[in-house]
Amino acid sequence: MKYFFILGNNPALSIAEISAIFDASKGELISEDIFILETDQDINAPEIIKKMGGVIKIGKIEKKTKPKKILDSVKNILDGIDISGKFHFGFSNYNAGNINLKQLGMETKKHLREQNISCRWVTSRDKTLSSVVVEQNKLIRNGIEIVLIKNENEILIGQTLAVQPFKELSKRDYGRPGRDDHSGMLPPKLAQIMINLSGAKKNETLLDPFCGSGTVLTESMLMGFRNLIGADNSPRAIQDTEENINWISKKYELSDINFEFYETGAENIAKFIQPNSVDFIVTEPYLGPQRGKLEIKKTADKLADLYSKSLKEFKKILKPNGRIVMIFPVFFNKEFINPDLSGYQIINPIPKNILQNNLIKLTKRNTIVYGRPGQKVWREIVILKLNDKATLKK
Repeated sequence: MKYFFILGNNPALSIAEISAIFDASKGELISEDIFILETDQDINAPEIIKKMGGVIKIGKIEKKTKPKKILDSVKNILDGIDISGKFHFGFSNYNAGNINLKQLGMETKKHLREQNISCRWVTSRDKTLSSVVVEQNKLIRNGIEIVLIKNENEILIGQTLAVQPFKELSKRDYGRPGRDDHSGMLPPKLAQIMINLSGAKKNETLLDPFCGSGTVLTESMLMGFRNLIGADNSPRAIQDTEENINWISKKYELSDINFEFYETGAENIAKFIQPNSVDFIVTEPYLGPQRGKLEIKKTADKLADLYSKSLKEFKKILKPNGRIVMIFPVFFNKEFINPDLSGYQIINPIPKNILQNNLIKLTKRNTIVYGRPGQKVWREIVILKLNDKATLKK
């Protein structure tokens, strides 16, 4: 079976997340925003996309054909669907060439009406339908989005199975009761990606030592993790985290989750948590001042000291081969925050065959930078794996 993944704004980060969840050795990046995965695994797209922050759509490849045979293949797909009630359909052209979508849509509509099927053709000004259009027009629940993808000299024809739950993500981001906009907010989508990159199992213990308003912890709850620890040196952060956890628990009817909270800085975390008791750490640390003029060199020195001390503490509490998924800030004068990482191995989660594709942009440290144009500070996502001889020098 072949599945297609429509990737988010940062394709490298999206592919890294896919690779952390599936065996992507048979995967292929066929354009900047489309990844094709061949697998024997039956993917439950509506469920898996709820737990993936870097994927906009997931679908299944149904046919492959030549450009002149697209209409015949579309008819064949529709004839195999059990249709009842008014049927909605739409097309998305992902780099499939100069296809006349208007003609294709009219011919498809004619074909359905010849079979006495009441239908509505959903269109957009763009060549592709957004997740919002697909969801609001019920193309998955009461219709179909047919995706056309060019792969060399063939056209792959797929059916969208799920789209990113943008409404739920927005509610969890902007609708949560505990928010502190002045200290910066980790987006739920990025938290999901980081959790997936950790490769953690659901029964393992997750720690966020810079928990802020609890985004990593609440997204972990929704992804099925049940042993969670949060820490922060801000009483406001601990209060916000607890409030948001209670809100998520009630909203999604979650129970049987083990929580621990500690009001402490990450550089002192080992005083509160037992040695070798944490399986993995997922965290966005303090990234520097969010307001006013930024003195980059001064801020970089302070953060490097904080991160180095924190990493030494993490080594004490992590189990052997424990993993850290952590963010370092990137400033726009070409300086990177680069604390001493000696003794740690940076794990690159992207398969080598994908790395050879020029579309994947990594930093010099083979890590991924995430951000939006105009942002003051971007994020570098780093994956660290402890080994028995791991040491850190100040």
